[in-house]
Amino acid sequence: MDKKSLIGLGLIAIILGVWLWRSGPTPEQKAAHKRALDSIEKVKQQALANELAAKHAAEVAKDTLKTTTVLSDSAKQVMLASQYRDFAPASKGTQEFFVIENEKIKATINNKGAFISKLELKEHHRSGKTEPLVLFEGDSARFAIALMAFNDRKKFYTDEFYFTKINSTSTQLKMRLQTTSANSYIEFTYSLKPNDYIVDADVAFVGMDKIITSNEDQLQLLWNMHYPSQEKYISKEKQVATIHYKQVGLEVDDMSPMKDERKDLNDADIKWVCFKQQYFNATLIAKSQFEKAGSTVQLGMLADSKTEVKAANAELGIKYNHQPSETFKYQFYFGPNHYNTLGNYDLELEKIIPTGWSLFSYINKGLVIPLFNWLSSLNMGIVILILTIIIKIVLLPIAYKTYMSGARMRVLKPEIDALNEKFGKNADPMKKQQEQMALYRKAGVNPLSGCLPMLLQFPLLIALFAFIPAAFELRQKAFLWADDLSTYDSIWTFGEIPVINSIYGDHVSLFAALMFVSTIIYTYMNSNLMPQQNNQMPGMKVMMYLMPLIFLSVMNSYAAGLSWYYFLANMVTFLQNYLFKFVISDSKIRLELEANMKKPQKKGGFAARLEQMAKQRQAEMNKKKK
Repeated sequence: MDKKSLIGLGLIAIILGVWLWRSGPTPEQKAAHKRALDSIEKVKQQALANELAAKHAAEVAKDTLKTTTVLSDSAKQVMLASQYRDFAPASKGTQEFFVIENEKIKATINNKGAFISKLELKEHHRSGKTEPLVLFEGDSARFAIALMAFNDRKKFYTDEFYFTKINSTSTQLKMRLQTTSANSYIEFTYSLKPNDYIVDADVAFVGMDKIITSNEDQLQLLWNMHYPSQEKYISKEKQVATIHYKQVGLEVDDMSPMKDERKDLNDADIKWVCFKQQYFNATLIAKSQFEKAGSTVQLGMLADSKTEVKAANAELGIKYNHQPSETFKYQFYFGPNHYNTLGNYDLELEKIIPTGWSLFSYINKGLVIPLFNWLSSLNMGIVILILTIIIKIVLLPIAYKTYMSGARMRVLKPEIDALNEKFGKNADPMKKQQEQMALYRKAGVNPLSGCLPMLLQFPLLIALFAFIPAAFELRQKAFLWADDLSTYDSIWTFGEIPVINSIYGDHVSLFAALMFVSTIIYTYMNSNLMPQQNNQMPGMKVMMYLMPLIFLSVMNSYAAGLSWYYFLANMVTFLQNYLFKFVISDSKIRLELEANMKKPQKKGGFAARLEQMAKQRQAEMNKKKK
């Protein structure tokens, strides 16, 4: 830097210094600012002192109440009477728990709120545990009725109050919330039938017409639950746990399991709301219906929780007619997502189980589910083998047509090679296609006849893809090295590798790997059956080998039972093709095609349309060239 630059920078610094000094606060301003800061600090200190004084006063008051027993009881009585009014007698008590049970379930009922605070499924167990499966317990669940009382519309919740047991047996319990009047109370009743997942319940309002606000024609029922993890992999549970609901006159609907969501159910009255976990559910069912006004359902993700899957909330309206005595009847279903079990209640509850869309669902309902139930005493891996054999027998005519189409195309290879040599690489593709279509028509070969039968198998594959991962029959059923066919098997968990984890997962599923290898072999064998089509569409050949890779990335974290089925399906196909090749002679097919080529040709409808389309396209191309 030269001398002139240094002088310039020095002058700029001096000018800035003088400007800052001149524009700064005067001594009088500085003094005023200091006084303001002191005042603010005094205000802060005074606020802190007031807060501490209030806390000290509260502590003193608490100690005073403790030491003056007579005054404490009186004060409490006055306070309770003011706060709870007619409900004051039930606002204090000692928490107790009562149990009702049958062969299927054990329900623990809390006297504070008279609601089921713990539900055990006696015949089922959590993954890796031996004790009965707990569907919910403690603070993870809430059930209460909110009601407006008195003319000032003060809101009360039934779970604020202590109920008294009126009578009980091993399968029935009746509990009462008593008001200040002997003739006014709220009473909950729970009862169980033998060997059933249903809890029958009702809530009776006796003499409450004088207490509940006169212009209130509806009460609100609140039901909340956090789904605890029950299965081997909580990540799989979080993908499917959701809320289903049935509105009167409408189809069963659900909420997206992949996002936080809230829905107002104001389209129609509600028959039931189902808090659905992966393989179990808790469903609240109205004997008549819940009112649509003010009814909502809400689902929360709990993405960071390692022990809880989702948070589910429902708020449902209950009709109230201000009669001296009214009873609202309802039920709970606490049990497995088992298709036939749910179907027996004739409530459309079975629709919470994914059986596939439209046509696909009938495959599961008519074949897969009945077979699973019929053979439930066998190992489920063997049942899937039997299912595969039955399906392959049903599809045998389609498999035969597919093989024959490939065989006819294969024995025409000399003629196809001759056409390729005749036209060369630079030939007009339209003319070449016309010649090929003429050859197929002359030989009596339909090049698409091998594709159409394969397409007919897709509904079956899609149906099984939807149902098998949700099939309760596979839950915790071991087979070979897999300890649970309802989820993925893992022979090696290699841990966190971000790029690989996002595409493939953090483990190796042997069933998925066997499915992948067998699919690659099947693709290779199929391409050899129809080499002409692969030569004509080289991009298709690449896609045929790419699809198994994509499928592997999905199936590696999918139900092992489904991978086992796909592997078996491929192996049975290999066996079928071997038998077809042994029985069907290519030389006989060649003689048949040669005989066809000697006959006078009559254009079939489909072949004629293809040829006509090719000619029209050729004509359009010729016009463009001119």
